[in-house]
Amino acid sequence: MSEPVVAQKSPIAVDVETGKSYWWCACGMSKKQPFCDGSHKGSAFSPLKYDAEATKKVFFCACKHTGKSPLCDGSHNRV
Repeated sequence: MSEPVVAQKSPIAVDVETGKSYWWCACGMSKKQPFCDGSHKGSAFSPLKYDAEATKKVFFCACKHTGKSPLCDGSHNRV
């Protein structure tokens, strides 16, 4: 698999907390979207760490084609 699976064609809003780390699923196969559950094992993909610098709502990419990984950049409109 050279292309990630499109988990959904819209971002996933998550309330993140200052100082916490989140592991974004890059392969699209996780059942815990937008976060990694280990489904990438055996593939060329690996999760991406996101460190929250502030407590706020962020929009994680779920189409897995963003140019601003792990956050949404609107790429789902072109997938």
